[in-house]
Amino acid sequence: MISLRRSGLLAVTLPGLLLLAACGSNNSAEHTTTAASAPADSAQTKTTAMPTSASFGKTTDGTEVQLFTLANASGVKATITNYGGILTSLLVPDKDGKLGDVILGFDNVSGYQSPEYQKAGPYFGALIGRYGNRIKGGKFTLDGKEYTLAKNNGPNSLHGGLKGFDKVIWQAEPASSADGQSLKLSYVSKDGEEGYPGNLNVTVVYTLTNDNALRIDYTATTDKATPINLTNHAYFNLNHGAGKDILGHEVTLPADRYTVVDATLIPTGELRPVKGTPFDFTTPHAIGERIAQVPGGYDHNWVLNTATGSHAAATVYEPTTGRTLEVTTDEPGIQFYTGNFLDGTLKGKGGTVYGKHAGFCLETQHFPDSPNQPKFPNTILKPGETYHTVSTYKFGVRK
Repeated sequence: MISLRRSGLLAVTLPGLLLLAACGSNNSAEHTTTAASAPADSAQTKTTAMPTSASFGKTTDGTEVQLFTLANASGVKATITNYGGILTSLLVPDKDGKLGDVILGFDNVSGYQSPEYQKAGPYFGALIGRYGNRIKGGKFTLDGKEYTLAKNNGPNSLHGGLKGFDKVIWQAEPASSADGQSLKLSYVSKDGEEGYPGNLNVTVVYTLTNDNALRIDYTATTDKATPINLTNHAYFNLNHGAGKDILGHEVTLPADRYTVVDATLIPTGELRPVKGTPFDFTTPHAIGERIAQVPGGYDHNWVLNTATGSHAAATVYEPTTGRTLEVTTDEPGIQFYTGNFLDGTLKGKGGTVYGKHAGFCLETQHFPDSPNQPKFPNTILKPGETYHTVSTYKFGVRK
């Protein structure tokens, strides 16, 4: 079995990186132990306490789903449901030490299944697969065979199709280790599901670390060659929601190029320099500073300057609360989306109305439509290989 990080799949277009990626690979199981194996002293017991769980309601077909809470010694808490692997809330401190929820979402699973939510399709906090982002025309050709996918976003396929990983029940296993509390989610995507080839075994591990970071480890294997591009679709608002938009957040993206898209948000193949454009976030800029110059708002893939190993992907600062967010990944791209399609029809936790620009997404990923773009980094997973990628969202404050 070949074990490689997700960036290792760049080997087709970037020779020699496969060996480096393999050497850096970590199996998520190596990071996870049960509380029973921890030392008995009180400090360690506090660190390795197990995540808690509670009912999150029932799905429309009557299946009861659970909500798991990960916590650390600083009081930071992340809640995740096994329905869609959704990150439903994340409590982090502001510059005065006050905890606030920085994630858009709902109080019950019914919110994620309402007709209004299904129509809007925002994918709040969900795990996305098999293929995050868009595939042109809902089709691709692999090994001489054309595969047809659902066209659920105009003429294109988006985020895995009609019933992607965001709408399935995952098998959940809470655990704890010296790194922090974690939740292991597993799912088998059957051959032909949503039009994709191969039986795909997927594992995602959320870990809330002791230094206030949420780490997401994605792992997958297949018995047939298949495209894969997993990510998380959390919407952040570091201003504790409060019904305010995210236009004042200051964003930095270490990316000198972005993928130009057509009217349906499919890449044209051009990787255009950001210099001198409203896409230049190589130095900090408020989201709202130049967004009016981008038709429809930001919903694009940035080409990160570093494509291998763990590297910086984004930094965000919210001046009112002082909260900061640092994103690291081993992926070559990041989709920066500013909640352009939210229109106030959805009411989230505590009755909060989610209007336009209520949250922003930072989806670590390979590029959109890569199965149809041979010049883009490779996204095909083959039998005998192990897909593995890690992204981390670390929170802090600036006073």
